[in-house]
Amino acid sequence: MTPRLHYFDRVSSTMDVLHELAAGGAEAGSGVLAGEQLEGRGSRGRSWHSPPGGLWLSVLFRPAIVQGLEVVSLRAGLAVAEAMQPLVPEPLQLKWPNDLILRGRKLGGMLCEARWQGEFLGWVAVGVGLNVQNPVTDDLEATAVSLAGLGIAPDLSALTDLVVAALRKLELNGGELSPSELRRFAARDCLRGRAIREPVAGIVQGLSADGALMVQPDTGPLIALRTGSVTLADSLTAGNFDHVARTGHR
Repeated sequence: MTPRLHYFDRVSSTMDVLHELAAGGAEAGSGVLAGEQLEGRGSRGRSWHSPPGGLWLSVLFRPAIVQGLEVVSLRAGLAVAEAMQPLVPEPLQLKWPNDLILRGRKLGGMLCEARWQGEFLGWVAVGVGLNVQNPVTDDLEATAVSLAGLGIAPDLSALTDLVVAALRKLELNGGELSPSELRRFAARDCLRGRAIREPVAGIVQGLSADGALMVQPDTGPLIALRTGSVTLADSLTAGNFDHVARTGHR
């Protein structure tokens, strides 16, 4: 039997609802979909504007082992980008660690949260937020985008089915990123080869197998970044992807 996808017209956060369902015993693959979120959140505790017309979704996983949790958002972003690509007439790019980028602006993002029961991993919730038919506010037009704003109008229900199916196929017991995953991410990586100035200055060289962003500074060895917000060196506005994180989900 297919796991249940719970729909709500309005919730505080699909992640919060999914965590409650998981604590009550919901099976792996269960999902929460909302028409609107009032207290959606992104990475590092940022608020996330989630009006009607977007895709606000969380899916439950119960992996048997804990290896690879640090690359879950990268795996999920790659799966969603590849699933959506036939709907979009140009490449969907990925921005480490959790953003979907289209025409240089943020289309959506991922959020992954693990819950522990004592020493054991209880479950993992994977959230996806996509700007689909919802308008992007004027103050974010330079850095965020919706599919409708670009003249792309997929059926929201069909798009939801596509994304849910892509996420449910994810294997979270895979440990580090495989050579195939690294190649596929590199083909969509909007940071690779670009100069950044924060959190460190240097040229982005891509990802390591454990999900770190590898940066070559002017002098010295490669630096492995595992947290932080990336700011491009050649832009003070559109290049600061951290500004975009408020538009989309979770």
